[in-house]
Amino acid sequence: MDKKSSFVPMMIIGILFFIFGFVTWLNGSLIPFLKVICTLSDFEALFVTFAFYIAYTVMALPMAYLLDKTGYKNGMSLGLVMMSIGSLLFIPAALNAEFIFFLVALFTLGSGLTLLQTASNPYIVLIGPIKSAAMRISIMGLINKSAGVLAPIVFSVLIFSGIGSVEDLSAEQIDTLAQKLIVPYGVMALALFLLAMFVHFSPLEELKFIEDEYDASSIFSFPRVVLGAIALFFYVGIEVIAGDTIGLYAQSLGLVDVTALTSYTMVFMVISYLVGVFFIPKYLSQEKALTGSAILGITLLIGVAFSSTTEHSLSEILWGWSGIATLPDSVTFVALLGLSNALVWPTIWPLALEDLGKHTAKGSALLIMAIAGGALLPLAFGKLAELGGSMQEAYLYGIISYSVILFYGLKGHKISVWCKQC
Repeated sequence: MDKKSSFVPMMIIGILFFIFGFVTWLNGSLIPFLKVICTLSDFEALFVTFAFYIAYTVMALPMAYLLDKTGYKNGMSLGLVMMSIGSLLFIPAALNAEFIFFLVALFTLGSGLTLLQTASNPYIVLIGPIKSAAMRISIMGLINKSAGVLAPIVFSVLIFSGIGSVEDLSAEQIDTLAQKLIVPYGVMALALFLLAMFVHFSPLEELKFIEDEYDASSIFSFPRVVLGAIALFFYVGIEVIAGDTIGLYAQSLGLVDVTALTSYTMVFMVISYLVGVFFIPKYLSQEKALTGSAILGITLLIGVAFSSTTEHSLSEILWGWSGIATLPDSVTFVALLGLSNALVWPTIWPLALEDLGKHTAKGSALLIMAIAGGALLPLAFGKLAELGGSMQEAYLYGIISYSVILFYGLKGHKISVWCKQC
């Protein structure tokens, strides 16, 4: 597909990636918010990420099968409708202030996103040369994370306007705070439905694959996609930990007004995505971007664990000009993880899907299932922090995630068969 004919699909998919980012990174604000509203522990609050991301594992293969029946374009529209329903479910959840209702709404949103992601990511990979796929995905990531910067800020302005400290609220004040979710999520439901209609009637072309009997097990004969899925599992886990626990961590250090801190992590992801857009593949190969990201991530996690929880020297250097240089250095290192995370998703996808041919759809579904890392690893992080008594030290376990990513960047993506002698 030439540049001219790919512009409209890129624009439409770009709109969808903005939606992905806005909905996904609202979770970072919802976690400390629901902790107060529903009187939760830190570990219980992290079930927000579990309910949202486990949908990717539970629903990925069913959604891939659905795409075979409906086609990619109709599948995208249906995914947006599902997300609209999930947004509407926040209304009874807010009225009752029951955590289980919020979890059901989050699972429904995650299910709709599963369908959208399963359909849209192959579009970006296959719309042009495979060697420049990471650059195209970086453009989508730039859009996605820009929405991630915006979402926590919008959430804080809409929900906490006129509200002082959220500590020691009365039952009546908690009910009032919970009900402030109703209008924003109602508007979001309407916007998602209208976008579904837009995609349905848009000129987006259908992806064409060679007819193949649907056999989910056949994809496991491709090591690069299986190992890529494992790497993505650990990547999404550490990405969610970096973006969604920064507020809880800052809260544990006694900071207030922490619901917008996810935006800090997203800002650094945007900076890193810009590197991908301008340097891949001309100056930086996809493989080197991946290995460099893993090494940087390990370095930053050491910074989180061993830097000060009271000093602000690093944050003063990074954004002292803005007048908000009040974050402890350890919290700033969590935000800096955005630099190491941004280019992992854009580089793993093309490396994993290369030469899959007719198995591309199933490979995409397997990679989408790996988003379950965002459900499981933050919970493990929360439990480790709870057992060890220190969230700061628990961040060190993230080195495991970056080590798996490093292996895939150095060797895993080159493995074409499981056993050469077999």
